[in-house]
Amino acid sequence: MIAKRLILSLLAGVLLAGTVATTAQAEDGYRFWGYYQYAGGQWTFAQKGSEAVVPADGSVEGWRYAVGGTKPRTPRAAGDFATICGATPAETGKKRVALVIDPGTPADSASGEAPPPATGTCVVTDLKATGAKVLAAVKPVRIEKGLTCGIGGYPATSCGDPVKDIKVPATDEPVKLEIGPAVGSATTPSPAAVPTNSNQAPTDDGGGTPLTGILAAAFVVLLLAGGGLVLARRRASQH
Repeated sequence: MIAKRLILSLLAGVLLAGTVATTAQAEDGYRFWGYYQYAGGQWTFAQKGSEAVVPADGSVEGWRYAVGGTKPRTPRAAGDFATICGATPAETGKKRVALVIDPGTPADSASGEAPPPATGTCVVTDLKATGAKVLAAVKPVRIEKGLTCGIGGYPATSCGDPVKDIKVPATDEPVKLEIGPAVGSATTPSPAAVPTNSNQAPTDDGGGTPLTGILAAAFVVLLLAGGGLVLARRRASQH
């Protein structure tokens, strides 16, 4: 378990830095929901799972579904708190968190599913609410093997599937958010049930998603730190 957490930490470090190995060989990755926070005019990959993050009042949380590897695939719209939560009054003893959900592009989709529009929602919730609770207040969440596999029914199936020879675009075209009504305020229904666990990247919890892709990503980190050597594409047979 400790080794797995270390591997994920190394992978998250690469995503935060936006580092890409300079190699002619294609990269393998995963198709998954990534978890982000918006600050200082940019999205950054979350360093913890959403069940361990307690966003402050005025925070902006983001989720993006995409095929990703060492390069972060962030939400395609800015996390503008004023646009999403500006019309929602503050409430005593509660916090407002702007939530951006970007299901990505048709190219990111599996099995030909059409991704729904990207949305922005202001969530009014208790001060101790986690990122997982904020998300569950807006959309139903499908959790499998400790992963956030589906948000709002998308995708309908699959979870953190490995993808070989991924083709990640250099940039994504920005999108305009569909701003929905605030959730959780005195005039809106109560939040939905909260999932018990939610992580932002695939892991192997025994018989689940293969760990080899994450090991390969961690190997990239070690090679880059040691002098920027080209990644040798290996698969550890013991996994």
